Amino acid sequence: MSTTQSDRLRALLEPLVSAEGLDLEDIEVSRAGRRRQLRIVVDSDEGVELDACAELSRAVSEKLDETDVMGEGEYVLEVSSPGADRPLSERRHYVRATGRLAKLTLNDATELVARILAVDDEGLDLEVPGVKGRRPTARRVAFADIAKARVEIEFNRKDKKEEEA
Repeated sequence: MSTTQSDRLRALLEPLVSAEGLDLEDIEVSRAGRRRQLRIVVDSDEGVELDACAELSRAVSEKLDETDVMGEGEYVLEVSSPGADRPLSERRHYVRATGRLAKLTLNDATELVARILAVDDEGLDLEVPGVKGRRPTARRVAFADIAKARVEIEFNRKDKKEEEA
């Protein structure tokens, strides 16, 4: 997707997404055979419900029909929330992942798997799980030291409600 088209799409769609109380995370135009696919990824602190995606999809479709930003030809519109495996790249992504286990690759190429306990403007407070019966340890990591990060999927972790019961 050209930068100009990307900028035009972002300028057109950002107000629609914000009006729904969502954050515009990504816009991607790709080829799917003879058609193009426009994929819009949105998120919020509370997550995104399927109904919100459907509602936003209708609003985006109407707005795109009023403009020439997608040019001539057919395209498929997809509005979705980010997957659980999406990269953590913005401060708000880390805030939304508080309490979750994350895999961080630091600038020195070391990898760290830890639970995000707190997030502030400079970085993260983490709990690194203990190995072989040892207690977990606290660790502080600055955003500037993180090369990439991703939430780790936990299939056996109890929900907070289950832990309180």
